[in-house]
Amino acid sequence: MKEFKKPAKRTAVGDKASKGFTAEEKAAMKERAKELKAVTGKADAERELLAKIAEMPASDRVMAERIHAVIKASAPDLSPKTWYGMPAYAKDGKIVCFFQAADKFKARYATFGFNDDANLDEGHMWATSWALTKLTAADEATIAALVKKAVS
Repeated sequence: MKEFKKPAKRTAVGDKASKGFTAEEKAAMKERAKELKAVTGKADAERELLAKIAEMPASDRVMAERIHAVIKASAPDLSPKTWYGMPAYAKDGKIVCFFQAADKFKARYATFGFNDDANLDEGHMWATSWALTKLTAADEATIAALVKKAVS
């Protein structure tokens, strides 16, 4: 009979034990589960999105409010909703773009990003998210152009 050796114990990179999901990640997953259970109309979904924006710290809130206005003006067909507790915008029920507040995961910058349903393809490589520390008029124009392209 052959002897079997136990496999070596896995260790995390840098000899630090994995602690699993952070408290912020767990909270985001709980928010997503709640969103999936809720059946809301477009008006209710936008009201929930605006309530989430209102809860943000001032620096994130100002950017989220401006992004919301830019998206509504440049792509009125997108449906505002929350996604993992973040402001997001959907087309045909699929998330096209989202805003992630810096405070959400204790990051040093907020993120504006697109999912794979966004029509941003350019060659073999293209950007799908941007770090934001503040928004200028030029940044808003760039976001408007990207959102228009994403839904084209």
